[in-house]
Amino acid sequence: MAQWYRVASVGDVGEGAAIAVKAGFAQIALYKSSGQFYAIDGVCAHKGGPMGEGFVQDGCATCPWHGWQYDLQTGACATTPGVKLKSYAVKVEGNEVFVEV
Repeated sequence: MAQWYRVASVGDVGEGAAIAVKAGFAQIALYKSSGQFYAIDGVCAHKGGPMGEGFVQDGCATCPWHGWQYDLQTGACATTPGVKLKSYAVKVEGNEVFVEV
């Protein structure tokens, strides 16, 4: 059964940036783009790069190691078709950000 976890405060993530968070046992990259929050797996499918150290480029979550890009909403890889990271539901309550795992 899915559960919501508080992972950050709204001010913890800069616009166009990401941070690494944990929700239960899941390693997650939390992104902020155009004022919205998105959450995907924290490990890049390419070489295991730290997505939580990534950034938003061209509307995609971008791995800092080799530039692989993933759709912020779905986790689908924009640079390699058929590859996908798990995406997670995100909600903001007050100043707190929650991810459903």
